[in-house]
Amino acid sequence: MNTLEQTIEHYFAAGPAAIGNADALAAFHQLRDALEAGTLRSAEPDATSPTGWRVNAWVKRGILLGFRLGKLVDMTVVGDFPGFSGLLKNHPRISFVDKDTYPARIFSEDDGIRIVPGGSSVRSGAHLAKGVVMMPPAYVNVGAFVDEGTMIDSHALVGSCAQIGKRVHLSAAAQIGGVLEPVNASPVIIEDDALIGGNTGVYEGTIVRSRAVLAAGVILTRGTPVYDLPNNTILKATPETPLIIPAGAVVVAGSRAITSSPGKDLGLSVYTPVIVKYRDEKTDLSTTLEELLR
Repeated sequence: MNTLEQTIEHYFAAGPAAIGNADALAAFHQLRDALEAGTLRSAEPDATSPTGWRVNAWVKRGILLGFRLGKLVDMTVVGDFPGFSGLLKNHPRISFVDKDTYPARIFSEDDGIRIVPGGSSVRSGAHLAKGVVMMPPAYVNVGAFVDEGTMIDSHALVGSCAQIGKRVHLSAAAQIGGVLEPVNASPVIIEDDALIGGNTGVYEGTIVRSRAVLAAGVILTRGTPVYDLPNNTILKATPETPLIIPAGAVVVAGSRAITSSPGKDLGLSVYTPVIVKYRDEKTDLSTTLEELLR
């Protein structure tokens, strides 16, 4: 990997001069294959880091290099496409145009990944581990890592370079933000056994620790203060660290009163996420149905 890192850094620094270079393309393909296999990640656990994670900025530069090296090609699908037979009755083709360096991934039953028909897509350079379930329609972008036993529900998005742990449930319409630039920025990280509710949004490098629960409609960003009621504290991002949701926290969408005029005079409030408790046996029982579905 040290040799690959040096090669990627060399051709990324070369700028447009790398376009058309066979060695640069070969290095990119090696990086993309390693990302898909899960042997290389854009961010990985690191016990020495204040957040417990380390960003591999050179990997993100390699992903960007792939876009630079690629050219637009017609990726139109023609014929009987499972899950779309009714929609394609009169027009049996789905039109796609994208960079040739990032085609959609193709899976087989030997991969041990369940992708239900109906419009889901996984971009090349993304890793899905065995036991992942993907309900339609859903999307996983380049550089993302989705670990074993995770469920990606309908209309869910796993953004570029996002890191999703084991046995996570991304409920319907959950949006996990991606990040390629700036290359040293931390991606969104969802650790093992977290439950991400429907219509949630986790963005701007937020880390959700293991076994945390985000109730439906919760939005988390770098600038979002989170009120931890059990511990009587307010959680915020710092210049050095992103917003971090503690392990086992149960977060719901709440509001806080505006304390200055004219908002105060009008009786207005603003959205804020609130930790109302930490996960217990009762909360764990609510995930039993999810296990049955698997």
